[in-house]
Amino acid sequence: MSITTVPAMANAHSHAFQIGLRGAAERPSTPDDDFWSWRTAMFQLADALNPDSMRAIASRCYQDMRAAGYGAVGEFHYVHHQPDGTPYDEPNAMAIATAEAAIDAGLEIVLLPAAYHRNGWERGDRPPRPGQRRFCDPDADTFLARVDALRAWASAREGVSVGIAAHSVRAVGADWLGAIASYAADHALVLHIHASEQRRELAECAAEHGCSPIELLEKTGFLGPRTSVVHAIHVSDRDIAILAGSGATVVSCPTTEGSLGDGWFPALRYRDANVPIAIGTDSQVRLDPFEEVRELETGARRERQTRHALLAAAGDLWAQIAHAGCAALGLPGAGTVDIDRDHRDLRGIADADLPLALATCASAAVVSLRQPVAEPAVDALPHQRR
Repeated sequence: MSITTVPAMANAHSHAFQIGLRGAAERPSTPDDDFWSWRTAMFQLADALNPDSMRAIASRCYQDMRAAGYGAVGEFHYVHHQPDGTPYDEPNAMAIATAEAAIDAGLEIVLLPAAYHRNGWERGDRPPRPGQRRFCDPDADTFLARVDALRAWASAREGVSVGIAAHSVRAVGADWLGAIASYAADHALVLHIHASEQRRELAECAAEHGCSPIELLEKTGFLGPRTSVVHAIHVSDRDIAILAGSGATVVSCPTTEGSLGDGWFPALRYRDANVPIAIGTDSQVRLDPFEEVRELETGARRERQTRHALLAAAGDLWAQIAHAGCAALGLPGAGTVDIDRDHRDLRGIADADLPLALATCASAAVVSLRQPVAEPAVDALPHQRR
């Protein structure tokens, strides 16, 4: 076996528990099935979790993630409380269960506790639906106090660090965004948010705030070099200029964005504006960083019907995206991964062409593990505990 070592990929956006939606979320539905109807299945899965089953399902996800070539993960965590919204005796029980699963799998984890308060806005805050109650906090101070406690817990754990997130401009108002941005600045934390994923989100933000989600993030002080904006699909030229000027990173999740019908990620517009691009796995519909990079590149080629896209500009697109992902998570690196050059995906590839092949024709099957990844226990997975 011929082995080459390359940078492990940083997964800048993960919801580990959503691996439990594989298959089930693809069941035949109505002709108008979309992101918003998909959320119903997601809420049902989230509602079934407790700390034990969260750890079990996260273990399954992270072990597969590690085996696929990821070395670090940013866990955008919003399943905080008991199903009725009551905090656990240990308020961070669900986040801690997730972190412990990552440690066991050999992944470095950056926990990104996400603020969530409402079910959008319609001439006022819409109250959370039953499936959302466990995501929500009554006010920003309560949320930030729990982040304080989680940071204290993580400070004694090797391989665990904590950033902060707001779920979206739908889930929190402008006052929350400002408070979270100030907290992140005071503590030098990375700061993440979903934004501009769906056109309905843009319409609601315009109705509430009179601007786009990206413009709102700028107004509230949310944007900056430590900020990552996840998805950022439906953006204007002004939005892209704002992101470029702020130094923020955008995180694309190609297989999830395709699965949910979100739209085309405008990769070449970001490239032209020198906005860094990282990748994430989001709903875990696939756990293969090579596939994510390839979809990002081929989507960019389709965007302008050209073969001179991200790979041509970067030369080593894999390394560039891995670097951007680490920066988005506040990490110096994500370690390395061994690649089997004799695997059929890479057999016969010249050394000089390996960076090109990693972005166009490799798969997670080329990863050679130094030690086998243990199979996760399955007796505590949600579908078996319900």
